[in-house]
Amino acid sequence: MGGIPLPGELGERARDILAGRVEPVPARDAATVVILREGPRSAEVYLLRRKASMAFAAGAYVFPGGSVDPRDTDQAVAWAGPSPAAWGEVFHADGATARGLVCAAVRETFEESGVLLAGPSEDSVVADTTGDEWEADRLALIGRSLSFADFLDRRGLVLRSDLLRPWAHWITPEVEQRRFDTRFFVAALPPGQRTRDVGGEADQVAWVRPADALDRAKNGEIFLMPPTHRTLGELSAYEKVPDVLAAEREIVTLMPKIAEVNGEIHIVLDDDYRFGAA
Repeated sequence: MGGIPLPGELGERARDILAGRVEPVPARDAATVVILREGPRSAEVYLLRRKASMAFAAGAYVFPGGSVDPRDTDQAVAWAGPSPAAWGEVFHADGATARGLVCAAVRETFEESGVLLAGPSEDSVVADTTGDEWEADRLALIGRSLSFADFLDRRGLVLRSDLLRPWAHWITPEVEQRRFDTRFFVAALPPGQRTRDVGGEADQVAWVRPADALDRAKNGEIFLMPPTHRTLGELSAYEKVPDVLAAEREIVTLMPKIAEVNGEIHIVLDDDYRFGAA
């Protein structure tokens, strides 16, 4: 059995949790979006490298995403596409939680990439999100001085939940001090829009084929968290963006466990102890 060893203080914390001496930190609801575009050879995904100073996943290449803001559940958010109740059925969540997850997915994607999955009507999408006014709104959303509902209302836009597809559900291992209950979505880059390096929590961005990202990780060129690694492996099976969007996904909750392996504490997955490594 393989896995990821947990040395030092993290390993001791894991032992305390296994023994019932320490209670795990509750996991916060979060959303992550895999943005896809057609590349020269096959579909590509958008990745950001988190700054080394970040408290969570420092230095890792990740998809855009983040925690649900309490205001993301606001009923005032203009909405088009599958309802919160429908998303709740997919992700095994109540309607309010599902509304927050979808809103967080769209909001965080805009905050971290400049891509906005919203439009003036239920069958249109914003064609361009560049310019000083868009940037001011993006920064206000990040600073939480502007709610997502007010942002959409001011611009006369509706959230397009039909542009998202469900992909996965991951929960951070219990040993971590910062834990997230994260639903993964996939979405195509809207026509006319383009990503941009927006800074903030990331210091590098890249469009890359999933298989190439996995190769770079294998060669030690980049660092991938297990959920990102697993997702890239799944996406590498698809040639084109429409193939990904058409994939039928059964959403199963995955949470790497902490366990003692040959006298050492490891993080493991029951069905994939080495997270896809050869």
